This record gives sequence, C-alpha cells and structure tokens, in this order.
Amino acid sequence: MKTIKGPGIFLAQFVGAEKPFNNLKNICEWASNLGYKAVQIPTWEEGLIDLEKASESKTYCDELKGVVNEAGMEISELSTHLQGQLVASHYAYDKMFDAFAPKTLHGNVKGRTEWAINQLKYASNASKHLGLTEMATFSGSLLFHTMYPWPQRPNGLVETGFKELAKRWEPILNHFDKNGVDVCYEIHPGEDLHDGVTFERFLKATNNHSRVKILYDPSHFVLQQMDYLKYIDYYHEYIKMFHVKDAEFNASGKSGVYGGYQDWIDRPGRFRSLGDGQVDFKSIFSKLSQYNFDGWAVLEWECCIKSPDQGAREGSKFINDHIIEVSKKAFDDFASGNTDQKHINDILGL
Repeated sequence: MKTIKGPGIFLAQFVGAEKPFNNLKNICEWASNLGYKAVQIPTWEEGLIDLEKASESKTYCDELKGVVNEAGMEISELSTHLQGQLVASHYAYDKMFDAFAPKTLHGNVKGRTEWAINQLKYASNASKHLGLTEMATFSGSLLFHTMYPWPQRPNGLVETGFKELAKRWEPILNHFDKNGVDVCYEIHPGEDLHDGVTFERFLKATNNHSRVKILYDPSHFVLQQMDYLKYIDYYHEYIKMFHVKDAEFNASGKSGVYGGYQDWIDRPGRFRSLGDGQVDFKSIFSKLSQYNFDGWAVLEWECCIKSPDQGAREGSKFINDHIIEVSKKAFDDFASGNTDQKHINDILGL
C-alpha cells in the first residue's frame, strides 16, 4: 500500500483580481499558510500560467516551479477542464460555451474546437516540462442532451456519439502518450463521461487507450445517487487523480436529481464544504489507500452556503486528518515465527 499525498488545493475557485489571489506567488503563499502542500493549476487562468509559453519553454516551467517551491509547495497537476469541454460540444450549448474560448473565436465553433485541441496539446507539453504525469480535464459532450430521452433515442445514436468523441480525443491522447502523461477525465454530469458505464463506453471506443484515466470526485456520484465506494472497487486501476469535494442529497417532494432548474441552495442535491455533506471520506481514503493510490488529495471548494475562505481554511485540516499513513507491517507480526518449507510441510502433515 501507499500513502496518499496532500493536502492539495485546486485554485480555480479562488483566483481573482484581489490579493492574495491575483498571481501565482501570492496565491501559493496564501495556500501554504493554510497548510496546503500542492496546488492544482487551472491553465485558462493567464494570471497563473502562460500555457503556450509553458508548452514551448522548459526554462519558463522551471521558473513556475521555482515560484511554487519558494512558497513551500509543489504543483500537483494542471487542469484543462474548460478547454476539454470544447473538444466536443452540442450546438445547443454554443452560446454559453463561447465564454470558455477567446472572444475572437466566439461564434466560430470549428475555430474554437481547434483552439481547444491545441490548448490540450500545450498542456501535455507543459506537464512534461513540469515533471507531471497526470492532467485533469473534461471529456466534452455530444450526447448529454439525450441522457433522459424523449422522444426515444434512435438506434445507433449513442454508439455514433462515442465513436465521434473517441475520434476527436485519440490524436490528443496519442500526443499525451508521447509525453508520458495520463489524461484524467473528471466523471461529471454534463459530460459524456459521467458515470461508470459511460467511462467504459469511451474506453472501448478508444481501443482501451493506455492514457485514458479517471479524476475521481465523489460529490458527483452523490448527486446521481450512485455508490461512490463501489465505484472505486470497479475502477481503481484507472483512478489517478482525486478531488476531495463533499455533497448531499436531501430527498424532496418537489424536485429530484435534476433540481427543478432551481438555484444550488434550493436543490435536493447540493455541493458542500468538506465535512458538511454526506460523503463518507473515511471509507474513501481507506479504499484508495488499499488500492495503492498515491496521487494527491486535492480540495475542490464548491459550496452553496459556506464562504470559500472558510472552506479553504477547514479543508486543509480535513484532508490532512483523513490521509492514512499506511502500515509497513502486519498487526499480527509479533506472533509470527521463523519458518521454512519443512516446517510448512509438517504443519500440513505432508
């Protein structure tokens, strides 16, 4: 068994114009003072990283690492969630997803997709330069609007959708393979990879590509009413990243899993700060340790009630308290004795 690393913190929900959230140096010092040991960097935040420059220059990446290391921290992974979303998106969402791309590409779906693919390749190169072996992203979606089908889905629609999704991702995955970096898809509603079955469909469509991995976030399984512990049993060999995020589902007589188009605070399923929801993190950390997960436990703060400042302050201690220092010895070693094959044969009466 291996000991999980942490605590880490995903910076996406904290970056802003005000100090200490306005640049990499300041935000790393802030996170370090809260007890975090690593930062997960959202690559669309230009105030934290120039992704194209990081793709081209190892020297620049060494400078980035130096800034982070000076604060007593490491870079756990890079994130390309927004760019990954644009690799495949249904036209019904085009107006809203334009916000994820540069203004010069708004209304230009083909150009936006090409930009997103290049961004992912940049992130692959940058990860290699930074000495990282995993990267976080979204799969994008061509099919999610048909998840609860009415009218019924025509035969072959799902198969065609996943075939196209794989076709778009395979060149990207091959680029990551050359750089020795895994692509960890966050299994997330709104993406075509949103549960175990859809992950398996994609894996099969990519011919079991060796770089297809999972970013595990139990909060999304709570909102889907899935067994997030059995998920680890099924897919632990693919889980290479871990977002520590809490959630709750409070059954209602007025709305359900889909939330009735309500604001987050009024939905039966809500994201919460660590310890305020229903996720059994003790069992999660136990299972991940049992299966030799030795990646980073990274806080992703999303809560409809508690402030990000308090969530971050409490999150570091919460994660640290849940990390298991795995045992290097068996608890009953004291009762063991020296043995050899003859002794074993004698015990068995052979």
